[in-house]
Amino acid sequence: MDKRENFGTRLGFILVSAGCAIGLGNVWKFPYICGQNGGAAFILLYLVCLAILGWPILISEFAVGRGSQRSVASAFDTLEPAGTSWHRFRWFSIAGNYLLMMFYTMVAGWMINYALRSLTGGLAGQSAEQIGERFSQMLQSPTQMALFMVIAVLISFGVCARGLQNGVERITKVMMLCLIVLMIVLAVHSLVLPNMSEGLRFYLVPDLGKIKEIGFGNVLFAAMSHAFFTLSVGMGNMEIFGSYLSKDRRLTGEALNVMCLDTFVALMAGIIIIPACFAYGVQPDSGPSLLFITLPNVFNHMTGGRLWGTAFFVFMSFAALSTVIAVFENIISVSMELFGWTRRKSVAVNIIGIILLSLPAVLGFNILSGIQPLGDGSTIMDLEDFLVSYNILPLGSMLFVLFCTKKNGWGWDKFLKEADTGTGMRFPHVIRQYMRIGVPLIIAVIYLKGYYDMFAPRGPLMLTVWMVIAFAMLALILSFARSKKK
Repeated sequence: MDKRENFGTRLGFILVSAGCAIGLGNVWKFPYICGQNGGAAFILLYLVCLAILGWPILISEFAVGRGSQRSVASAFDTLEPAGTSWHRFRWFSIAGNYLLMMFYTMVAGWMINYALRSLTGGLAGQSAEQIGERFSQMLQSPTQMALFMVIAVLISFGVCARGLQNGVERITKVMMLCLIVLMIVLAVHSLVLPNMSEGLRFYLVPDLGKIKEIGFGNVLFAAMSHAFFTLSVGMGNMEIFGSYLSKDRRLTGEALNVMCLDTFVALMAGIIIIPACFAYGVQPDSGPSLLFITLPNVFNHMTGGRLWGTAFFVFMSFAALSTVIAVFENIISVSMELFGWTRRKSVAVNIIGIILLSLPAVLGFNILSGIQPLGDGSTIMDLEDFLVSYNILPLGSMLFVLFCTKKNGWGWDKFLKEADTGTGMRFPHVIRQYMRIGVPLIIAVIYLKGYYDMFAPRGPLMLTVWMVIAFAMLALILSFARSKKK
């Protein structure tokens, strides 16, 4: 085995891993669903769900990486007992990384585009209708969309080309520290806006009446779903950073640090966005419209709005690029292990591959807009996001946990030994049965309900077809865990 690269510092590992987990969903989704589901009461449920679901999965993925000292391309081959089929999962995970980058690079390009627009005053002094029209014009321009997608790809692969310590760790540390500083500055600014108290009340004050209206079960499921998806587990992106981690510290505490930083960013994003929207009488919608239509309109009403808008979109660019860099590092490591390529060759080949694979999502908003794979109004990006978020992330997470707990996998004892190597917080040994049965069961429920919620509004025939597909995928994944030693 070739000598494995390692992080230069513990802080580097934490910031790079957190950078992978911190994505655009932390900003455009969490604040709104928090306010929508009871404010502080939802946050409390979310933190509990993060502890009982996200944390064990994250530790499992880190453990597989550090125990194998390999990427997901060969980690299971290294750790699995002879005669079992866990190694087949590699293709599932690798496909997920490429699928994610097929649309995420485009969205990262949007952020860079808007940071430049804000800096140059391209959004200043415009009405809400004009700002909305600007966003539509961007989506309708394949040249503009492709250009900024390519810029995002070149920046991110350029960082990865410099290696783990000199590129990924060094640059991501700077980006994440700048992101945190920008976030704190923006949050303080948001707290001094007029009428900001109404927004904070919507976001942070427990609203038990709203929970009763929505239903406790629905609120709990919303908290559980977001806690599950927020950490980017299931595709091997955290596994690769575990493989670069030294044996000095136990994994339970390291996973807690990553999880806390991710949660801090999500909570602070709400403090930035929600009071600002309420201060200017704007509905804090979830999704792209919040970032590219609602917030530029809010900034235009502020004193020094051009400065605050630029700072916000620079912050968003850092959040997006930190995720892209992390996933690219995983893709590069996979290519090096599967094909024996050097880092330089892996970067060169994947630059071309990712750019070509990202074009369908770009063209899906204009030239290929007639292709609506998930029904009326859907885009190619929606299909790619569905495959990643509703399939690969939950099913991949289930596999990591099963692999770490089942006798025909890596096994509980070996997993526990790896998790508890070093100093720091010990893994709670008493949750073995919960890890083996409870966590996979919760993931299965989230997976199936996700399908139901997606396709139930589209009619009984569509729902039946897709639920059959969902159960077939679940059975396929569970077949890995049923394989026997020979």
